[in-house]
Amino acid sequence: MKFNSEEMNYWMVKSEPGSYSWEDFKKAKEDIWDGVRNYQARNFLKEMQLGDKVLFYHSGKEKAVVGVAEVSEEHFPDPTDEKWEAVKLKVNSQLKNPVTLHEIKAEDALADMLMLRQSRLSVMSMEKTEFDLILKMGS
Repeated sequence: MKFNSEEMNYWMVKSEPGSYSWEDFKKAKEDIWDGVRNYQARNFLKEMQLGDKVLFYHSGKEKAVVGVAEVSEEHFPDPTDEKWEAVKLKVNSQLKNPVTLHEIKAEDALADMLMLRQSRLSVMSMEKTEFDLILKMGS
């Protein structure tokens, strides 16, 4: 995946609905994405650029992509622990139909998604084709 200022990048963030749900995020409209304590996920936060699109995934029992966010502020020290990184995200849109992990796994075109190869990551990169297909599946 290319990371440069002329090309938009695509991401997925995962959250347990009991800790921070899409509904919580919608109420806030914009919020800091912090608390990430994995080096690879931290590196992805550092690569996020203003305007990049982000899928919001409910982990835990639900296991589904539920909405779309946008990077509204690039990385800065995590306010909960300055050794780590955070970004600010704003709500973009809710998917008409959540796209479940089962549906993602059943779609051959998504077989190489990082999410399926490294399921424990809470922040990860995506290809534009993967992002677009999940949006289509959720419309």
